[in-house]
Amino acid sequence: MAERVLIVDDDEGVRDALAQFLHSLDYQVMTAEDGEDALNKYQKGEVDIILADLMMPKLDGIELLKRVRQVDEDVIFLMITGHPSIGTAVESIHLGADDYITKPFHLEDVKIRLDKALEKRSLKGRLKTAQGLAWGLMLSIPLWLLLGIILVILIKG
Repeated sequence: MAERVLIVDDDEGVRDALAQFLHSLDYQVMTAEDGEDALNKYQKGEVDIILADLMMPKLDGIELLKRVRQVDEDVIFLMITGHPSIGTAVESIHLGADDYITKPFHLEDVKIRLDKALEKRSLKGRLKTAQGLAWGLMLSIPLWLLLGIILVILIKG
């Protein structure tokens, strides 16, 4: 199943270029013209990736990131900005953005960052599964050991 991407940018040219490029890579693409529009279109579980501009009218990328993270910690969020600064990059990452892309960008760089974020999410999922199995084994072994001891005591006693 194709990953579902929401592109949020007040620059129609950027939105369209990203949408066409990601569509050509077999992503399902939706667009929004600002953070408010994105919140109206966003549904948890319906979007896998959000690419959002930092500076937008009505609701900026930072506020959009905060609101999305309140309801969904798993969606991949890439912040895009034409006004890069160390402060905004650090704030974005601190608030839960998976990566930070500066304009002007090469479309191939966007693909690389998306691939990296998707791989990171996949690894997190596999780690959670492995941790769950480890806990299950740790809890079941003592239980079987205890049952074995009780059985031995009952047989000998």
